Amino acid sequence: MAEISASLVKELRERTGAGMMDCKKALAEAGANLDQAADWLRKKGLAAAAKKASRVAAEGLVGVAVDGTKGVLIEVNTETDFVARNAQFQAFTAAAAKEALAVGADIEKLKERPFPGSTRKIGEELTHLVATIGENMSIRRAVMVAVSAGLVASYVHNQAAPGLGKIGVLVALESGGDRGKLAALGKHLAMHVAAANPRSIRAAELDPKLVDNERKILTEQAAGSGKPADIIAKMVEGRLRKFYEEVVLLEQISVIDPEKKIGKVIEAAVKEIGAPVEVAAIARFQLGEGIEKKESDFAAEVAAAAGTPKA
Repeated sequence: MAEISASLVKELRERTGAGMMDCKKALAEAGANLDQAADWLRKKGLAAAAKKASRVAAEGLVGVAVDGTKGVLIEVNTETDFVARNAQFQAFTAAAAKEALAVGADIEKLKERPFPGSTRKIGEELTHLVATIGENMSIRRAVMVAVSAGLVASYVHNQAAPGLGKIGVLVALESGGDRGKLAALGKHLAMHVAAANPRSIRAAELDPKLVDNERKILTEQAAGSGKPADIIAKMVEGRLRKFYEEVVLLEQISVIDPEKKIGKVIEAAVKEIGAPVEVAAIARFQLGEGIEKKESDFAAEVAAAAGTPKA
């Protein structure tokens, strides 16, 4: 076997943009011949995929998969909404979500699982899609929720296909009561979470830094009233309760039943379910949240492509 030097790997990486391990494998397959190694990478779709990896992928789909007492959300990103409507991409996201039920939030383990109906692994199938469709794609994140008894309810907003959409929600309900009635409550809560986006289930579970920052802001606002310190303290606590009503699930007003807080909705449902119900976990993915999208100037792009300055 020909010796694969570090400088040779570096040169192939610069030429193709592929990863170091892929370059080493390509050179080994090609007997250290750079041109043949580059061709090998192209045939595998690795060179094309690597070159596209720097492009912002903020579109795509959120996939949801539920199996009784556990459920997963997965976000798979593309560069354009057009590709998100592609049947191959949708099939990939749906399959990846189902496979994630076995590994949870560990994306690297997910990539190593076999892709259903293929000889490729999930990570390899994604690379194949990038090369075939011609856009950067990535499995951005995943989360799993589970209960020992009860069920996990789900909801998909802006659904593109079963279990695929722009917003995905899971609500894990711990209970030994009637499953049909429990599922109805779960659907109510999942739809509410999609719309209201609570930060936590209970006030005690909020990030202390978030609460401290809000208290500081409210104190500074109340201080401008000129009222005595004890009155200001009461004002702050009153406004803090309002804050909880905005961000804490059990304190929020139901978007489906505006006459009740979610806590009261659950209390009423317990009587029909016939057993206590605990909201054990919630998860909500909104497509592209937190990704900084590049603003493009189409006229400038056309001018650049033509080699002329924009007027």
